[in-house]
Amino acid sequence: MPARPRTVLSLALAAAAALTLGCGSLPLPDPDPAPAPTRDTRPSAEPSGGVDGTMTVEEFQDDAGSAIDTAAEYWAAVFADSGLEFRPVSRIVPYLREGEVSCGGEPMPANNAAYCPDGDLIAYDADWAVAAFRQVGDAFLYYLIGHEYAHAIQDRLNVTHRYTIDHELQADCMAGAYLGDVVRAGRLRVDDGDLDELRTGLVAVADDPDQPWFAPGSHGTAQQRSQAFFNGYEDSLTACDLTD
Repeated sequence: MPARPRTVLSLALAAAAALTLGCGSLPLPDPDPAPAPTRDTRPSAEPSGGVDGTMTVEEFQDDAGSAIDTAAEYWAAVFADSGLEFRPVSRIVPYLREGEVSCGGEPMPANNAAYCPDGDLIAYDADWAVAAFRQVGDAFLYYLIGHEYAHAIQDRLNVTHRYTIDHELQADCMAGAYLGDVVRAGRLRVDDGDLDELRTGLVAVADDPDQPWFAPGSHGTAQQRSQAFFNGYEDSLTACDLTD
């Protein structure tokens, strides 16, 4: 864990190829090939170039590790305050190829990240994640881990929804609560303008305007996703309608 506050919410977006979050799509420039990780580790070779000051694999490893640690630390404290036993996510699994990791017998696609209850793991396409880190910045990792960790917490609390969109917007709210609370606690730092840039990112991961809200896999409009995240960011978990 970092011994000092970290700047985490700088986004630099440019339109090009679509990036699927397992929670929306984010336009990114077409990146150079990213390095290949070893299974169950983060990448071990160094990419070139980048924006937002995030260029090296060492920076990726540092920020990814910090995001995982702060998310686990945050939810452990929340569970302790509620008198509940906390169990951190068992594994964070990078993968290189579509189908290399499966969830309940279904292959994980390329350019994606998701929480899988079967095995209690968060898996992500490593090439895609490093490319996104280089092009978007470290905010991507904190939001990505925060959102997927929120799905793990929903699973632990047996929270279910009839429609996918409600489940995803709640996870956005929970990710916002996590980031807002750790910023207020001084564990992470937000610089001037970072929140406006994060709003831009949340607009980018919204569903297409023609996507029906009730369709399987719907995550919400730009307004819905932004409102859900910042409701959590500003008002903590009281905004997220979690089951007691």
